[in-house]
Amino acid sequence: MNRTGFLKVIGLLPFTALGMKLNDLGKISESFPLTGRMPVLFLGHGSPMNAIEENEFVKGFRAIAKTIPIPNAILCVSAHWFTKGTKVTAMETPKTIHDFGGFPQALFDVQYPAKGNPALAQKTKTLLSPTLVELDEKWGLDHGAWSVIKHLYPEANIPVIQLSIDYDKSPQQHFELAQQLAILRHKGILIIGSGNIIHNLRMIDFANAHKGNYGYDWAIEARETINSYILDGNYRPLLDYHRQSRAVQLAIPTPDHYLPLIYSLGLQEKGEDIKLFNDKLLAGSLSMTSLKIS
Repeated sequence: MNRTGFLKVIGLLPFTALGMKLNDLGKISESFPLTGRMPVLFLGHGSPMNAIEENEFVKGFRAIAKTIPIPNAILCVSAHWFTKGTKVTAMETPKTIHDFGGFPQALFDVQYPAKGNPALAQKTKTLLSPTLVELDEKWGLDHGAWSVIKHLYPEANIPVIQLSIDYDKSPQQHFELAQQLAILRHKGILIIGSGNIIHNLRMIDFANAHKGNYGYDWAIEARETINSYILDGNYRPLLDYHRQSRAVQLAIPTPDHYLPLIYSLGLQEKGEDIKLFNDKLLAGSLSMTSLKIS
């Protein structure tokens, strides 16, 4: 990231969050020893069928995993856990949730038996104070999490917890919550946002869904605009996306699949760059754009 971009990010960081990092470092050192800084991912997860199909996007997920140190655990912010209030999964063994319909039985048969990490859930709750965070024992791993993580770690040997997205909070508030979690990156925790930057299901062109890198004119414009903001470190327009162009409005008709990107960007630290991958459009109105921060 260039100096201008970093200053823009720092301008969005509350003074209190900066102070918290030093204090919280000592609090969680005993159970989570210091490691090198882990990267951050945002994964465009697309169709649930990506869990069982072989295509360029799942190859992209597997390729990026080879560039990342083996994590102690994963914290995933998925578009498919959109809740009133903030929750974090805290069970020992999260279930595999098949939160979709109309797909082949082979997809429903998939299980991803990764362990949970109640200690990490409790530390996440502590780090997000004073925001109230519920330790959840009911949810599990939805397809926004397991359908992509299974390509990163097919043996399901890395513990996974999920953090929900509170639909009452603004993009700015979500950005700030992410910053409070930054210390986990120095504890061997891989943080993943999983959604889709361009996600307009009502406008999908099913007749041309087979075409590679195919998008409506507005989707092409939105991708170019948003990618430019990301790579320039200019995050203010991304937080104020509802005030941007008509193309961006069409790209983000609802915030659920977009906000995981905001969590990933909120975790960027000084001197880090962003690499885009799987940066293609599908079916006119969807994008698979993913990114790695390191």
